[in-house]
Amino acid sequence: MSEQQAEQLMQQMQMLETYFSDLSQREGTFLSILRESIGAIESIKALGAQPDSDTLIPLGMGAYIPTKISSNNKIVVNIGAGVAVEKDFPATINYFEARIKEIEIALQDTASKKQDAANRLEQGKAQMNQLMQQSQLHNNQI
Repeated sequence: MSEQQAEQLMQQMQMLETYFSDLSQREGTFLSILRESIGAIESIKALGAQPDSDTLIPLGMGAYIPTKISSNNKIVVNIGAGVAVEKDFPATINYFEARIKEIEIALQDTASKKQDAANRLEQGKAQMNQLMQQSQLHNNQI
């Protein structure tokens, strides 16, 4: 393997490492959204079971204001692009469950791509090790 091929291999490995890092970040984002969606469903179920309850609303900078929730079984849901709609509890839960399924599919796809990138990185490392061994053998013979 020539020096030029070795440089190309190093560049490919650097690109793979960056890609792997991006996939890891994407996976973390999906996991955060998944946890948030599951938490939202649990909160909605709890509100349905106890419609009149006390809670704290965050104002920012660690400040909260106590308030009473008197639920009328309606929730305002942001559906994207700055659009929010009012839904009843069951429809909101269904909406979030559908989102969870989408997130799970995206997580599986990301995990598959991440595994592929990890395998290609291992192959690249093996090639680099082989190249270094060949170079050392060549240098020892000279």
